[in-house]
Amino acid sequence: MSGMYIICLSGAREKLQFAAMAASVAAVSGMEVDVFVSMNAFPYFIKGHRKEAPNEGAMGKIMAERNVPPFYHIFEQAVELGDARIWACSMAMDVMGVKENGMEDIVAGPMGLTKFLSDAEGAQILTF
Repeated sequence: MSGMYIICLSGAREKLQFAAMAASVAAVSGMEVDVFVSMNAFPYFIKGHRKEAPNEGAMGKIMAERNVPPFYHIFEQAVELGDARIWACSMAMDVMGVKENGMEDIVAGPMGLTKFLSDAEGAQILTF
Protein backbone atom coordinates (compact mmCIF):
# COMPACT_ATOMS: atom_id res chain seq x y z
CA MET A 1 0.00 0.00 0.00
CA SER A 2 2.99 2.34 0.31
CA GLY A 3 4.48 3.99 -2.70
CA MET A 4 3.20 6.03 -5.59
CA TYR A 5 0.56 4.86 -8.06
CA ILE A 6 0.17 6.69 -11.35
CA ILE A 7 -2.40 6.14 -14.08
CA CYS A 8 -1.52 7.57 -17.51
CA LEU A 9 -4.47 7.93 -19.86
CA SER A 10 -3.66 11.08 -21.83
CA GLY A 11 -1.60 11.17 -24.98
CA ALA A 12 -0.69 14.84 -24.44
CA ARG A 13 2.96 15.76 -24.01
CA GLU A 14 2.43 17.89 -20.90
CA LYS A 15 0.54 15.22 -18.96
CA LEU A 16 2.93 12.42 -19.93
CA GLN A 17 5.86 14.68 -19.08
CA PHE A 18 4.57 15.44 -15.59
CA ALA A 19 3.69 11.80 -14.94
CA ALA A 20 7.23 10.79 -15.96
CA MET A 21 8.80 13.48 -13.78
CA ALA A 22 6.71 12.47 -10.75
CA ALA A 23 7.57 8.79 -11.29
CA SER A 24 11.26 9.50 -11.75
CA VAL A 25 11.67 11.80 -8.75
CA ALA A 26 9.77 9.39 -6.51
CA ALA A 27 11.67 6.34 -7.77
CA VAL A 28 15.14 7.84 -7.39
CA SER A 29 14.11 9.06 -3.92
CA GLY A 30 13.61 5.46 -2.85
CA MET A 31 9.86 5.23 -3.26
CA GLU A 32 8.22 2.29 -5.05
CA VAL A 33 6.34 3.52 -8.11
CA ASP A 34 3.76 1.71 -10.21
CA VAL A 35 2.60 3.32 -13.46
CA PHE A 36 -0.45 2.01 -15.34
CA VAL A 37 -0.63 3.05 -19.00
CA SER A 38 -3.89 2.85 -20.93
CA MET A 39 -6.08 4.66 -23.45
CA ASN A 40 -4.22 7.40 -25.38
CA ALA A 41 -1.01 6.98 -23.37
CA PHE A 42 -0.78 3.27 -24.19
CA PRO A 43 0.58 3.45 -27.79
CA TYR A 44 3.75 5.27 -26.69
CA PHE A 45 4.83 2.08 -24.90
CA ILE A 46 4.42 -0.19 -27.94
CA LYS A 47 7.63 -1.17 -29.75
CA GLY A 48 8.11 0.89 -32.89
CA HIS A 49 5.55 3.56 -32.00
CA ARG A 50 6.74 7.16 -32.09
CA LYS A 51 7.69 8.59 -28.71
CA GLU A 52 6.77 12.23 -29.31
CA ALA A 53 3.34 13.22 -28.05
CA PRO A 54 1.41 16.21 -29.39
CA ASN A 55 1.35 19.42 -27.40
CA GLU A 56 -1.82 20.16 -25.48
CA GLY A 57 -0.98 23.82 -24.93
CA ALA A 58 1.73 26.45 -24.81
CA MET A 59 3.89 24.63 -22.24
CA GLY A 60 4.30 21.62 -24.53
CA LYS A 61 5.48 23.89 -27.32
CA ILE A 62 7.94 25.61 -25.00
CA MET A 63 9.27 22.24 -23.75
CA ALA A 64 9.86 21.17 -27.36
CA GLU A 65 11.65 24.44 -28.20
CA ARG A 66 13.87 24.22 -25.10
CA ASN A 67 14.80 20.57 -25.71
CA VAL A 68 13.41 19.34 -22.38
CA PRO A 69 14.20 15.62 -22.06
CA PRO A 70 11.26 13.71 -23.53
CA PHE A 71 8.80 11.94 -21.25
CA TYR A 72 9.73 8.48 -22.54
CA HIS A 73 13.39 9.00 -21.65
CA ILE A 74 12.38 10.12 -18.14
CA PHE A 75 10.23 7.00 -17.70
CA GLU A 76 13.25 4.92 -18.78
CA GLN A 77 15.36 6.60 -16.11
CA ALA A 78 12.71 5.94 -13.44
CA VAL A 79 12.82 2.23 -14.28
CA GLU A 80 16.61 2.01 -14.62
CA LEU A 81 17.64 4.19 -11.66
CA GLY A 82 14.84 3.60 -9.19
CA ASP A 83 12.13 1.22 -8.16
CA ALA A 84 9.57 2.05 -10.85
CA ARG A 85 7.45 -0.42 -12.77
CA ILE A 86 5.35 0.41 -15.80
CA TRP A 87 2.34 -1.78 -16.45
CA ALA A 88 0.47 -2.04 -19.74
CA CYS A 89 -3.31 -2.14 -19.50
CA SER A 90 -4.33 -5.66 -20.49
CA MET A 91 -7.61 -4.40 -21.96
CA ALA A 92 -5.76 -1.90 -24.17
CA MET A 93 -3.42 -4.69 -25.28
CA ASP A 94 -6.41 -6.83 -26.26
CA VAL A 95 -8.21 -3.99 -28.05
CA MET A 96 -5.10 -3.04 -30.04
CA GLY A 97 -4.03 -6.64 -30.64
CA VAL A 98 -0.65 -6.16 -28.95
CA LYS A 99 1.10 -9.14 -27.39
CA GLU A 100 3.42 -8.83 -24.38
CA ASN A 101 6.52 -9.08 -26.60
CA GLY A 102 5.19 -6.10 -28.58
CA MET A 103 5.63 -3.78 -25.60
CA GLU A 104 8.77 -1.74 -24.99
CA ASP A 105 11.37 -3.25 -22.66
CA ILE A 106 10.62 -0.76 -19.88
CA VAL A 107 7.13 -2.25 -19.51
CA ALA A 108 7.08 -4.79 -16.68
CA GLY A 109 4.16 -6.63 -18.23
CA PRO A 110 0.40 -6.53 -18.66
CA MET A 111 -1.93 -5.81 -15.78
CA GLY A 112 -5.67 -5.42 -15.44
CA LEU A 113 -7.17 -2.31 -13.93
CA THR A 114 -8.78 -4.36 -11.15
CA LYS A 115 -5.38 -5.70 -10.03
CA PHE A 116 -3.76 -2.26 -10.25
CA LEU A 117 -6.49 -0.66 -8.13
CA SER A 118 -6.38 -3.55 -5.67
CA ASP A 119 -2.62 -3.10 -5.27
CA ALA A 120 -3.13 0.64 -4.77
CA GLU A 121 -5.91 0.23 -2.20
CA GLY A 122 -5.59 2.89 0.47
CA ALA A 123 -2.81 4.72 -1.37
CA GLN A 124 -3.04 7.92 -3.32
CA ILE A 125 -3.43 7.53 -7.08
CA LEU A 126 -2.32 10.26 -9.46
CA THR A 127 -4.06 10.33 -12.82
CA PHE A 128 -2.77 12.04 -15.96
